[in-house]
Amino acid sequence: MTTRTAAQTKVVSKEKWLEARKELLAEEKKFTRQRDALSAKRREMPWVKVEKNYVFDTPEGKKSLSELFAGRGQLIVYHFMLGPDWAEGCRSCSFLADTIEGAFVHVAHRDTTLMAVSRAPLAQIEAFKKRMGWHFPWASSYGSDFNYDYHVSFKPEERKNGKVYYNYGMVEFPPEEGPGLSVFAKDSKGAVYHTYSSYARGLDILVGPYNYLDLTPKGRDEDGLAFSMAWVRHHDKYEDGYVVDPKAQYEPPQVAKPGCCPEKHS
Repeated sequence: MTTRTAAQTKVVSKEKWLEARKELLAEEKKFTRQRDALSAKRREMPWVKVEKNYVFDTPEGKKSLSELFAGRGQLIVYHFMLGPDWAEGCRSCSFLADTIEGAFVHVAHRDTTLMAVSRAPLAQIEAFKKRMGWHFPWASSYGSDFNYDYHVSFKPEERKNGKVYYNYGMVEFPPEEGPGLSVFAKDSKGAVYHTYSSYARGLDILVGPYNYLDLTPKGRDEDGLAFSMAWVRHHDKYEDGYVVDPKAQYEPPQVAKPGCCPEKHS
């Protein structure tokens, strides 16, 4: 990765720095107001009633989409990239999920359940969740259309032409699973509605480490990487002095060894 030094930037007096900081502060406040306005528009989005009966596998047994709310009025589902037969969860999704781990308890006290859903069978999810030390709720949509209907899983026939419907358009997309987030609400009669979904760079706001790095002089420091997130590791795989290969491309998920996931064909 690149290293920025004082010799490569402008060094000024405290007075000049304060002047520049106040100019930037004005821009930051403008951006905050714009973000508030955008969030208000998001809340005003129309709803779509969920008519299909989705069934999920959870540690407590099978549950409907309505039951995933866990008695609350709102549900946020992070579509975690973990497909059947994958050896482990997506590195980038795991990067984001570390933030979910710290947030789900707080969000629950604002009438909102925050959880993950993956197409992998439950045993596969539970094993990876234990390895990563996470506690947030995580359900399996294995055997249902949920992932396909919310455009985060792609069938072979969809991928055969090299493009899939993702992020509201036809795009080239290498893996069979994609990241995303969907929001649902429940009315007083128990009906469930889809209110919002976001994909790709729309998920940036959820990635805590990126928000911290954006405050630093080097920022995300990904411009010199062939694949921007090549530096990201599962949090249990970082090593002292690890080196990032700037030429590294996107690596498709590895297939699990036979017999590692006893429920994957159930």
